[in-house]
Amino acid sequence: MPETAGAVRTIGLRVDGTEHRLTVDPRRTLLDLLREQIGDYSAKKGCDHGQCGTCTVLLDGRRVLSCLTLALSCDGMEVTTAAGLAEDGELHSLQQSFLDHDAFQCGYCTPGQICSAAGLLAEFGDGVPSRVTKPENSDEAVRLRQTGDDGGGGAGSGGRSVRDVPRRRAGPAVFGPVRRVPHAYRASFWCGR
Repeated sequence: MPETAGAVRTIGLRVDGTEHRLTVDPRRTLLDLLREQIGDYSAKKGCDHGQCGTCTVLLDGRRVLSCLTLALSCDGMEVTTAAGLAEDGELHSLQQSFLDHDAFQCGYCTPGQICSAAGLLAEFGDGVPSRVTKPENSDEAVRLRQTGDDGGGGAGSGGRSVRDVPRRRAGPAVFGPVRRVPHAYRASFWCGR
């Protein structure tokens, strides 16, 4: 006998390096699963319609809007939130760049911007073409991939933060020293509710 539409199912996924086996309702979104069942508050709920990008996470390394992604479709996959980008207590180069460029504004949507930027840089590395640019790492290509043609979110200091990452990876011998800004609230900034 086939299962009914409302029947719960068990899935397994890895979130920020930790394995989870969860029973989920087929209608539950990845965002709600992260926040309500796992207790990971890095991904934020903004518009809940896939328009603002606040809920962006990486799913097997690609950017997705977690408010539009059904949790069942993530079975066996790797989810990376902004909190999961840091390694061994050190901020990811994108997180540090956002801090250095004061790109976090009020901070609510910053984790989504960070994940979107990490996916963007991975797309460049994989040679994935964009609908608006060739796969090149120029200031214009970064701006258009991060914001689309509307010039909205991720522009300004957020865009500079993304463009700064290749400079960081090349090192001070090529681009000069990178300014580090100490922030006492770093851990809560990426993981706060």
